Amino acid sequence: MSTTTKIQWTEKTWNPTTGCDKISAGCDNCYALGMAKRLKGMGQTKYQTDGDPRTSGPGFGLAVHPGTLAEPFRWREPTMVFVNSMSDLFHAKVPLEFIQRVFAVMAATPRHTYQILTKRARRLRRLAPELDWPSNVWMGVSVENEDDGVLSRVDELRRVPAAVRFLSCEPLLADVPNLALGGISWVIVGGESGGGARPMSLLWAESLVDKSRAAGAAVHVKQLGSVWAQWTRRATGWPVDPKGGDWDYWPGHLRIREFPEVAR
Repeated sequence: MSTTTKIQWTEKTWNPTTGCDKISAGCDNCYALGMAKRLKGMGQTKYQTDGDPRTSGPGFGLAVHPGTLAEPFRWREPTMVFVNSMSDLFHAKVPLEFIQRVFAVMAATPRHTYQILTKRARRLRRLAPELDWPSNVWMGVSVENEDDGVLSRVDELRRVPAAVRFLSCEPLLADVPNLALGGISWVIVGGESGGGARPMSLLWAESLVDKSRAAGAAVHVKQLGSVWAQWTRRATGWPVDPKGGDWDYWPGHLRIREFPEVAR
């Protein structure tokens, strides 16, 4: 089932697969992992597969849902759709044949714009030649720091023939001075939110904005994170959004929520 969402850079979520496994530091406080546990407890049928407790959890085992593939055909108005907010389409357990079916649905519904995000960029690049890439598909990878293998996701993404290639630098856990943005159209920046959130320095966000500007990439600052929000509330008494998403209290130069220009 698709749902509307409060994520600022999209309008609707669509989950033809659910479940995942942690593979890097950006996964440590995965919101979807906790949500899946709650949905399993509520009896939601899509969240009854348990994952490996070392990397996943209750209700968060990888599962494919062919019954969801008809949903986009029922959305009459053009919609921006985040594909798999509760999973990773390029997880090793998602069969190529099913990924191809997802892409076929996206191609058959050109009125919608689909945003896919993965941390499994190597598999993305390997499977890319087996997929038809319609112009309404935006493909992104997550970049949270410069740990081993993280920046290579961007290199893999550059080899994928998507109409728009984008980065989600959320949660941004460190400065990324060696991040190259050639071939990247859009950069999302965000601090971590929720329990156990790790801080994002505003200097890191400012550096990414400057780097995006220099590369000609659109930039979207989503939120400054829970740690920034807690500090600001204590220091000022302002009624700051707990995720740091209300930009009325931000430094003016970070109030940027752009989208890439796309020829359709």
